Amino acid sequence: MHRRLSVAGLLSLVAGAAILAAQSPQTPSTPVPTGPVPTFRAEVEYVEVDAVVTDPQGQFVRDLTKDDFQVFEDGKRQTLANFALVDIPIERATRPLFASAPLEPDVYSNERPFDGRVYVVVLDDLHVSFQRTQRVRATLTQFIERNMGANDLMAVIFTGGRSADAQEFTNNKRLLLAAVNKFQGQKLRSAVLNKNDDYYRQQGNGLGNAPADQDEQQRAFNARSMLTTLQRVSEWFGGVRGRRKAMVLVSEGVDYDLYDIIGQINGPASQVTSILSDIRDAILATERANVSIYAVDPRGLTTLGDDTIEVTSFADSDDPSVGIGASALQRELRTSQDSLRTLSEETGGFAAVNRNDLATAFDRIVRDNSSYYVLAYYPPSDKRDGKFHRIEVKTTRPGVTVRSRRGYASPKGKPAAAPKSAMPAELLAAVNSPMPVSGLTMKAFAAPFKGTAPNASVLVGAELRGRDLSLEANTKVDFTFMAVDLKGKIYGGKVDSIAMNLRPDTRTRIEQSGIRVLNRMDLPPGRYQLRVAARDSAKQTVGSIIYDLEVPDFHKLPFTMSGLALTSLGSGAMLNAKADDQLKEVLPASPVAQRTFAQNDELAVFAEIYDNGGSAPHKVDILTSVRTDDGRVLFKNEETRDSSELQGGKGGYGFTTRVPLSDIPPGTYVLTVEGRSRAGKDIGAGRQIQFDVVARR
Repeated sequence: MHRRLSVAGLLSLVAGAAILAAQSPQTPSTPVPTGPVPTFRAEVEYVEVDAVVTDPQGQFVRDLTKDDFQVFEDGKRQTLANFALVDIPIERATRPLFASAPLEPDVYSNERPFDGRVYVVVLDDLHVSFQRTQRVRATLTQFIERNMGANDLMAVIFTGGRSADAQEFTNNKRLLLAAVNKFQGQKLRSAVLNKNDDYYRQQGNGLGNAPADQDEQQRAFNARSMLTTLQRVSEWFGGVRGRRKAMVLVSEGVDYDLYDIIGQINGPASQVTSILSDIRDAILATERANVSIYAVDPRGLTTLGDDTIEVTSFADSDDPSVGIGASALQRELRTSQDSLRTLSEETGGFAAVNRNDLATAFDRIVRDNSSYYVLAYYPPSDKRDGKFHRIEVKTTRPGVTVRSRRGYASPKGKPAAAPKSAMPAELLAAVNSPMPVSGLTMKAFAAPFKGTAPNASVLVGAELRGRDLSLEANTKVDFTFMAVDLKGKIYGGKVDSIAMNLRPDTRTRIEQSGIRVLNRMDLPPGRYQLRVAARDSAKQTVGSIIYDLEVPDFHKLPFTMSGLALTSLGSGAMLNAKADDQLKEVLPASPVAQRTFAQNDELAVFAEIYDNGGSAPHKVDILTSVRTDDGRVLFKNEETRDSSELQGGKGGYGFTTRVPLSDIPPGTYVLTVEGRSRAGKDIGAGRQIQFDVVARR
């Protein structure tokens, strides 16, 4: 199995640690929600530019055509090979009226191509003061809760290299908020104030030397770490095509003049060394990947920063050899703010600097990434010389403003060799894609159960529609199941194949109902990104699903519940290419990813409750219920178990409940399974599944 690049892998790489990471050579394009997706010959590099066009009132202009645009590279007009208008609505997740938030799904599908916004939030903890920690957390919490749509994806990473706190791409707001709330600023003290202290210490010693910044080396290291993070994220993000890619950089900036570096960007490498080289590489990477940076300065409206009080008595001193006083602090502040402006403006984004109303800035970021034009052209030269090329986008519409990236760097050196892997290239590309791939339609579910200590045994199921498969003789369908933990470690990744040498009745059954594959994975407790991918060898179609998976520590936690394995009496029509032996005795049919059932069907749910709460005799109550959208209970089943069943061990209570649907009218419902121990107060666990009932079939 070839190694992949994850958010966790990025952070480990930035920190200099060994990682399991390598990008796929063929990352699938993500389709544009409206309009045609730019398509090009695979062997030719092409340039993609997304442009935001606004009128004098700042409103997006959405009635432009391909003929209204002019794109210039190095001053020469280029022929547009493709053009699309992207106009993405903000979708709100539905929730049951009785619930305070939408229920997290236990089944993921790629049936609908991804059509949302894509954000990577880079929390620059190395360049945000500790005292602004809560402001950053509160501001981003508001952004996620208020602005993120149900059709969006977001990742959160830290420049300080804290891979365990990062969050891979997800639309799960709970996981994103958990990552944001781990942010803690650790910016170094002002270099001006450091020099101020050093100056007076030297004066007392009678040395009279020029003041020095004792944190200079650490300051440079922190700046390189931040810029390297931007570079790595851009390279990882660059495979996504046909849509705007937003990097939201929350930072107070670096103490280097980035604008001066732009003029040296094509200069000899010997002239651009150390930190300047990192700056150049970061800018080139973001522009090459067509990533737009939106810098957000959490300092708000400020003129001298928060440390002014320390130099109040020297505010009239403007000796450049001393570097103290108001003017020195102003220069330092201006340089850091300008670094944010430069990164944003060069990449087609904008900087929210020197302003208190950050909510308005986030609203504008959402607008920028909801409506825009995608322009694509073949470059005039295919030389892999690493040269930087300026891009200018104009429109014939008078009075409008066009914002886009300002250039790109051509590739350098020989193309990277394709990685060696036993996995088919298309399947490898799908499982490595930063986003789910919609080609071969799939549904997937996962349910963790207690396994051999310290692991859990996670049941993963994937279902394919029969009409999407070729089903021709001597063809096959390839599957792979992979889990990636917070450190980038990969579990699974083996390829299983299903030969399509079928009897006529089996082929008919698959055509009508589809095919299901079940798989078990042994995983230690923790958070994972589960990736499931499939490939039809005859049609050369692939699909993938990215699944947020949390595995509890069933062996140590005092009271926990497994995942829910759900099936129905009417689900037996779908063929199991691979069954699960462990559930054969407790369920009438294999677990299913289906969540829509007919009134003449009957549900069956299996779960286990793990009671590690001690040897004192006690009872455990298990409640299964079905509630309507407004909270009314239509079905209820209760049973009581005794701790004597466990014979003093740390075992589990397994139970199965049948739920007849004959008396439940069509609609949306919530199935809840809860366990409560009588050994003490507030000892319980539960899980919920949302499902639909339709009229009898």
